Order: sequence, then structure tokens, then C-alpha cells
Amino acid sequence: MENRAPRVVIVGGGFGGVAAAKALRKTPASVLLIDRTNHHLFQPLLYQVATAVLAPGQIASPIREILRRQQNATVILGEVTGVDVNHQSVLVSSADREDVPVPYDYLVLATGAGHSYFGHDEYEKFAPGLKSLADALAARNKILQAFELAEAEEDPSRHRDLLTFVLVGGGATGVEMAGALAGLVRSTLRSEYRRIDPSAARIILVDQGSRVLGTFADDLSRAAKERLEKQGVEVRLGHGVDRIDTGGVTVAGERIASKTVIWTAGVAPSPAGKWLKGETDRSGRVRVQTDLTVAGHPEIFVIGDTASLDQDGKPLPGVAQVAMQQGRYAGKLIHRRVTGRTAPRPFRYFDKGNMAVVGKGFAVLQSGRVHVSGIFAWLAWAVVHLEFVGQSSLRISVFLQWVWTYLTGQRGSRLIVNHHASANDDARTPSAPERQPVGTR
Repeated sequence: MENRAPRVVIVGGGFGGVAAAKALRKTPASVLLIDRTNHHLFQPLLYQVATAVLAPGQIASPIREILRRQQNATVILGEVTGVDVNHQSVLVSSADREDVPVPYDYLVLATGAGHSYFGHDEYEKFAPGLKSLADALAARNKILQAFELAEAEEDPSRHRDLLTFVLVGGGATGVEMAGALAGLVRSTLRSEYRRIDPSAARIILVDQGSRVLGTFADDLSRAAKERLEKQGVEVRLGHGVDRIDTGGVTVAGERIASKTVIWTAGVAPSPAGKWLKGETDRSGRVRVQTDLTVAGHPEIFVIGDTASLDQDGKPLPGVAQVAMQQGRYAGKLIHRRVTGRTAPRPFRYFDKGNMAVVGKGFAVLQSGRVHVSGIFAWLAWAVVHLEFVGQSSLRISVFLQWVWTYLTGQRGSRLIVNHHASANDDARTPSAPERQPVGTR
């Protein structure tokens, strides 16, 4: 056992976890990646699945396929429920086993983030978020079903309520979702219904901040807001939602009837901070040192949305680039420790800039002092996003779909798919409540 290769356990197959695994491909160590799903998800394009531009398989890749050529890497489908720091093991549950201890020599927690309803968890059943493929498919079903219900509704006075879509949160997800939804209702669906006019649908974007895209410069925020309004999106700023229920939302005392409310605001970190019982920031993210390790535990790395690290007096943002760079750094540092080499310099994030697309042919781009909006920013956004899609075959598929949608306005996947057991299964066994796993993305 003394001569065995050290084991590196990576929890989470998102951007950070996959980057860490790849960085260890030449390391004389056993790499074990654990995730509750079997796929790596390109989260920045989830809204395009929700608005029927892309199919789910175009933005997700099996983790095993991504690491198939890496002989020292093993992938396990399981849910991590805790960390035993004293015995250096993680607790893993699968379909037939609960809390199985899996030992590690080095641990990389890349468990991502979930939705945050800012203390109003009761909103979740009325306003689902957008963090997984299941979320995106549920949103797509809900959006498309709204038009089907309106088409079948005999009372025209109810059409307006059925075709009112409310997005809560004016960050990048909310803005991109609003722009894509406007394109769906104004072009793709416009000629397909006989009893309703899809282009008359209301799209309302609500945010309690004073502007959309709060992390962008003022000029780009204004450009994005003007573009949304030009597309017919109602942008309501300065007020959060006071209430959400099955009939709609209340904003600044005004009741907005809606059957389709989507939560695009706020994220909450995974329970990693509770597992480690270490220092966390106010939102619950684990405070890490400049080498991304937890104080007192040089064998434990925390990266991505799970980690809290300040740089130049400001916390690093929860974006894919941060997670990827941290994953590569953690892998590099572990490699040097295993091979007896000198540790690299402390981690420093290189900001390549921020982008957000606002409907067809328009995006905003900020990189240092460079601020660009319009078609050129949109082309840059498309190139960057294609580069980071998991596999070359998917890049081709996504590129062709984007070109087709741009030229024709037609979407790639407008199917309403309701996943349920067969009637015979339902008759034989009572339905059980769905288990809610903790985040491992």
C-alpha cells in the first residue's frame, strides 16, 4: 500500500472538475471523478434549450467520453453527501448503496451552485430556475404549453394571462433568456397558430437593481436594456418580487397574472462548507487560500462556484472561466506535489472579459477598457462559446443550428416531452416523492 499511486478524488463534473481532471492526465496518480449525472453540461447555453434553439444533447457530453483517453481517470455516477476530513474520505450514495466512504489523498471540491430564492424557498415550485438540463426541459415544456393552452382556450380574455412570461432576475441569464424568448414568440411561432397571435405575448423582466447586467459597464447595460425593449420586453427595475404563487407575481404592489414564471436571479453554493466545517463567506462559499486549499488542509482544494477568493480586493465572479482556470491550477499543483516538484506561484485569475447575448445578432462584450455592443460582439460571443462546447461534433451541430436559426428563424427542438412512468407502472405502485440530491456540479 505504501507504493500505491496517490488517489485524487474530484467531486463535480462541471467546468472546474473536468479541467482539474484533464490537468492530471500525466500525473502518476489515480483520478476518481464523482458526479450525480453522467454528463458535463455547458451551462451558458441552457437558456437556448429552454427556448427551443438547441436540443439537450447539443450542450452536454458524457463525462466518460470526455475522459475516455485518460487512462488514469475513472468516472463514478454517485451523489456525494459529505466529507470525513479526519479519515480523508468522501461519502458517496448511489442507486443501491448509501454513504459509502471513498478515501482520498487529495480532494478537489468542484460542486458548483444551485438556486437561491433569498429566503423564499416557497417560490421554487412556482418559479423554477435554470441550472440543469432537467430545468431547461421543464422550462421549454412550460413555455410551449402556454401557447397550446392559449390556442385551446375559448375565452379570448384569458389569452393575455396565459401568454405573459415573467423572468425574475436581470443578470446575464435573465437578459439572455428574455432576448431568446422574444425571438421565439416574435418570429418562430408567429405563423403557426390560428386562434392566437404569439407575437402579442408579454415578456416581463424584473430586477430589484437599478440596471440590467449589473456586472457590466453602464454603457453596455444601457445598450442591453434598449435592445430588450426594442424586442418588446418590458424591463422593470428597482423592485423585486413581493410574492409569487400559482397565479402570477406581485411587483411593487402590482399584480401580474402569469402562468409562466422563471427564476433567473441568485445562486446558492453547494453544502461543501457544511461538509468541511471550515470558514465560509456570507453566502456560504468556502473561503480558500491563494493556492485554492482550505486552511489547515493542504490536501483539500475548493474551486469554482463553491469557493470564495478575493483578488485585488474583490471576490472572483462565479463564471465558467474562473472555474476552469482554478481547475487547471489545482491539477497542476497536485501534479507538482506528487512528482516532488516546486509548487507554482499563487493562483491568479486572468479575466478575459464578459459577454452576454441579447437576442438575434446582438451582444455586449466587455474586456478591460474595451466595450463593444452589436453584431460584432455577437460574432465574438458565438466564436468563444463554440470553442468551449465539449466536443468537436457538438460544435459543428451547434454552429449549423445557429446559422439555420439566424437565417430562417426556425428553432431546432420545439417538442413538449413529459417524462412519466407507464400507466401500468402507475397502477401497480404508488408514486414516491422525487429525491432531491445535493449539488455536485
